[in-house]
Amino acid sequence: MKPAPLGTPRPDIQTRADLETLLRRFYEAAFADPVIGAHFTEIAGTNLETHLPRITDFWDRALLRGADYRGDPLAIHRTLHEKAPLTAHHFGRWLQLWHAAVDGAHTGTRAERAKSQADRIARSMLRHLPTPNPPAEHPQPGFIPLTTLHLRHPNT
Repeated sequence: MKPAPLGTPRPDIQTRADLETLLRRFYEAAFADPVIGAHFTEIAGTNLETHLPRITDFWDRALLRGADYRGDPLAIHRTLHEKAPLTAHHFGRWLQLWHAAVDGAHTGTRAERAKSQADRIARSMLRHLPTPNPPAEHPQPGFIPLTTLHLRHPNT
């Protein structure tokens, strides 16, 4: 799905197919991202085709009240955090990419809920993951400020 040109009305997230398209777009950007990409590709070894149905179930449950998701995202992230600490900088970038993916294709109540749910998830993960002790000369960076960021389709 190509993102809508700027100024074009965008539909709200309405179906599981909308979520699949949105998530594929987000993960393609996240996998390639210099800040968080390695956490998905090298550390977690995420295969998008295997991960997509499960993460779609998560968001389907959160936004459409449809799927029966029973996973434990915190436990999964704790395991990843033990391999390579996840910091506010990582979650800030995840949020930035998520907001851009949502805003690039959707507008409406569910789109806004998708972004606010992601914000809550990031804050909760940060609260529940052990804080690494960064060296004094390299303090842990904070959240990257959310900005208007448009992910463009590679052919546009």
